[in-house]
Amino acid sequence: MSDKAETKQQTRVPWNPWLGVVFVVVVYYAAEILAGLVLAIYPGLRHWSHDRALSWLTNSTIAQFFYLLLASGAILASIHAFLKRYGCTFKTIGLRKPRWSDPLYALIAVPVYYLLYLIAVGLVTHFVPSFNVDQQQQVGFNDVHGALPLILAFISLVVLPPLTEEIMVRGFLYSSLKKGMKIVPAVILTSLIFASAHLPEGGAAGPLYIAALDTFILSLVLIYLREKTGGLWASITLHAIKNGIAFVALFVLHAH
Repeated sequence: MSDKAETKQQTRVPWNPWLGVVFVVVVYYAAEILAGLVLAIYPGLRHWSHDRALSWLTNSTIAQFFYLLLASGAILASIHAFLKRYGCTFKTIGLRKPRWSDPLYALIAVPVYYLLYLIAVGLVTHFVPSFNVDQQQQVGFNDVHGALPLILAFISLVVLPPLTEEIMVRGFLYSSLKKGMKIVPAVILTSLIFASAHLPEGGAAGPLYIAALDTFILSLVLIYLREKTGGLWASITLHAIKNGIAFVALFVLHAH
């Protein structure tokens, strides 16, 4: 079976596409709330003051790691339960066995993504001169020093998000939307939803529009890889490479 034929077979999901959209949005925010509540048990057991507990939850590398681990686990478990309810597996939404060509496609896509991103930033800043390209993204790891914190931050930023977000967005969400509309609107809507989820990462400085633009462009390339390869592993790999480059810039090079 060809990649294109396999992709078409896998994306014939049996559920209502808009149910899929609502499910993704609800599960995403519910997983964050659940992870926060579970994590808050530890300061409670230690009888910490509110300020100390808040500081730990906000600044501790270990706390941030377990928060992302719990949220990712809740998201993947929820998707698994949903798929099982409809007699499907993760393969239905593109998580097939990886192939040797997947990392090759991802590596080829790296310069394509960066070129498209630079073009997009140039166009936006040309027409919207006030567009802030220097606003910092709040990644949640403010004090990363030493081997163990670096490893935990690496897993939290380079391993977990690409795996979880590709299964949830380019896998489940895109497969759902593709059933209910033509491919171009499905690609655009999927990418808009993905980009909007990154707007709050500006923190107190307000919506992080530069991250939304970045992730919108990234999503277009990731979906292309999803269609080209018939699966998610090339998308997961590109997403991990992109996050890995940012990780090195933030926590390795910046530290020196």
